[in-house]
Amino acid sequence: MSKKITQEELESYLWGSAVLLRNHIDAGAYKQYIFPLLFFKRLNDVYEEETRNAVKHNGPEAADWEETHNYVIPDGAHWDDVRNIPENVGKAIQSAFRAIESANSDKLTGIFGDGTWTNKRRLPDRLLKDLLEHFSSKTLSIENCPEDELGQGYEYLIKQFADDSGHTAQEFYTNRTVVHLMTEMLKPESGEAIYDPTCGSAGMLISAISYLKDQKKEWRNVSLYGQEINALTSAIARMNLFLHGIEDFQIVNGDTLAAPAFIERGKLKTFDLVLANPPYSIKEWSRDAFSADKYGRNFLGVPPQGRADYAFLQHIIKSLDEKTGRCAILFPHGVLFRNEEIDMREKLVRGDYVECVIGLAPNLFYNSPMEACIVICRMNKSTDRRGKVLFINAVNDVERKNAQSYLTDAHIKRIADAYANYKNDDGFAHVATIKDIEENNFSLSIPLYVKPAADESEIDTYTLQQHYESWRASSERALKYYMLLNEMIKKGGEKDA
Repeated sequence: MSKKITQEELESYLWGSAVLLRNHIDAGAYKQYIFPLLFFKRLNDVYEEETRNAVKHNGPEAADWEETHNYVIPDGAHWDDVRNIPENVGKAIQSAFRAIESANSDKLTGIFGDGTWTNKRRLPDRLLKDLLEHFSSKTLSIENCPEDELGQGYEYLIKQFADDSGHTAQEFYTNRTVVHLMTEMLKPESGEAIYDPTCGSAGMLISAISYLKDQKKEWRNVSLYGQEINALTSAIARMNLFLHGIEDFQIVNGDTLAAPAFIERGKLKTFDLVLANPPYSIKEWSRDAFSADKYGRNFLGVPPQGRADYAFLQHIIKSLDEKTGRCAILFPHGVLFRNEEIDMREKLVRGDYVECVIGLAPNLFYNSPMEACIVICRMNKSTDRRGKVLFINAVNDVERKNAQSYLTDAHIKRIADAYANYKNDDGFAHVATIKDIEENNFSLSIPLYVKPAADESEIDTYTLQQHYESWRASSERALKYYMLLNEMIKKGGEKDA
């Protein structure tokens, strides 16, 4: 009889582990201890399930066959070995983690993180025993808890930690409906190489695989790559991918701007598809090093010290395959119109990299009312899209429930269809030429191009900042023409003289 765990049971079980930690450690640190234990339990239960199945079909000797498993759990490092330790439990957990990592150095090195398991003041034996018993209450085999279901439970836990910690968790958890929109527009294909340079917990990479599964397309031949500056978060990304049943991935802990991880023959490795939500407008980065970047990632220019957004943008464009490369990047609206980036924006537009700009509704990010935009770039635009940029105003396409905003399937379809159709849609979408953008002083501010529909003229959906940028661009355009006219009059006068 099947013992399959329901999604509701799984979520209750996972959150129950966090409840045990309350009053012992800060909520922001839950993930440092719960994710490694969950991963350990899953590895153990799948390993034992594989052993039972191999013995059932091939006899007792199959338990020791290398082909029975795709990873190793050494003797003394199984779940029950640790569960039965009467004291110094933290030390036993840590020893098991290191033994598993050492036995699987090609796949699992560093994956359990560096939690302080031996600090008995923080994690006394009694608390760790309670955690082990709680996780022991269910068997996390593939039969009981298939990869997709456990992966969804893991995503639930990530969101709960982001909410419960009371901290802004943008770098750790991006609104999944926005990620699904980005994936839907770029349409991953079987056999592609997909990259996220600031991958967090790998949600965007997993979304690409989920898209292929939903389309009934082969996904096991897709190669995933990611880099993440936070060591714990990069370990969580690897666990997350593993728990979703994904094996062909490389996640590297490191600073993408200072030391990009994926290099081939002295140049940046290129990818078919890039999905990214870089940290917004960071100030602590090495601008001087970027100004002399050996990989040529400053081809548009060097961003100001206080805003590294265009450094990430240039890194991503340089990481795109010349024929198949396309990207969707989540940015703050400021990248579309800020004065200090105007020269880089002009080169970006004139280079015909930008294919689409989408303005999103506010409050789509946890603990933040911020508005964001999606910038889509493509290295090899179709003939009918060359020299053009599609602007989509989706600020009204949002649903709000339980204090959270999200995109419904209908919203995602409407936006994705507008991108696919690439046509004017009164009040929602507009196709502008490079010349149109030049006349707006290379501002990509959406209100300059998408005007309210006639029946929406009384409903103002634009922010004060957007109105200001629209007014400023119009003023600059008027001044430009005024100066040109004066120059023409002056030259005409000199000629008559």
